[in-house]
Amino acid sequence: MRRLPPLAALRAFEAAARHLSFKRAAEELLVTPTAVSHQIRLLEETLGLRLFERRTRQVAMTDAAQRLYPVLRDGFDAFARTLDGLSAEARPRAVTLTATRAFTARRLVPRMASLQQRRPDIVLRLLAADEPVDLAAGTADLAIRYGSGLYPGLRSQPLGTDRMAPVAHPSLGLTAPEQLAGHRLVHFEWRVAHPDKPSWPRWFAAAGLLEPSAGALHCSDESHAIQAVAAGHGVGLLSLTLVAEELANGTLVQPFGPAIEGMGFHLLRRPGPESEPVAAVRDWVLAEFGQAADPAATQVSPPAASSG
Repeated sequence: MRRLPPLAALRAFEAAARHLSFKRAAEELLVTPTAVSHQIRLLEETLGLRLFERRTRQVAMTDAAQRLYPVLRDGFDAFARTLDGLSAEARPRAVTLTATRAFTARRLVPRMASLQQRRPDIVLRLLAADEPVDLAAGTADLAIRYGSGLYPGLRSQPLGTDRMAPVAHPSLGLTAPEQLAGHRLVHFEWRVAHPDKPSWPRWFAAAGLLEPSAGALHCSDESHAIQAVAAGHGVGLLSLTLVAEELANGTLVQPFGPAIEGMGFHLLRRPGPESEPVAAVRDWVLAEFGQAADPAATQVSPPAASSG
């Protein structure tokens, strides 16, 4: 067995030697200066050596203390690193994924259970934001964005192109485009700048019809527009991706076409190596929401001063 002085005495000496102060050592160890002094006297008695020269308002290490201090300092540092590593291994590994509010609420949240089943050791943090989140700053690890696919300085992988079509509650009984004149049209504000963004005027042009001049309901948020349509308050030109489950279970219907092409959903990540948990979440996103990983489909946009 190793014959070592008490650990409390060694800790008190290491802290006092590092600070060259019994008072600051006591503050760090959450004890009184008297307790620190007592532990150091105990260590000196155990070793049969004097470790500090006590002076007015300060202490100085003896030659013996200067030999002992770096050994204890390095040993305690090694203890801390090893214990931190063990604690990190025991903690669930967190990955932050950001997406628009509508995509987060309608697509990510309902699918989270599948990731938990595949990787119970990963904690997925969802950051819903319609404004682009700066991945380069480390605010999030991955992002799903709706837009053109050009995101400077980031890796961008397409998940698929969206399609927009008239969607309504089945109780409205719509069967033909001409019936839209008798119903309120639901609009929402687009937060993505695009010259050819999907809109009711664009849809009516594709359908070869004149847009009704009255009976509109304007929402500031896409999710609110979907809720308004689900409540039967009107007909929305909605993302078929975001209302896929409602269309599948019949709570909403797409009574007629045409469906017009929207923009694309893209999975973004920082260039360079990524941790294993981030890679696992990336693979889950591709499996759940997009196409299979294909190096040819991944591009790195040129760097810029800011990223989204």
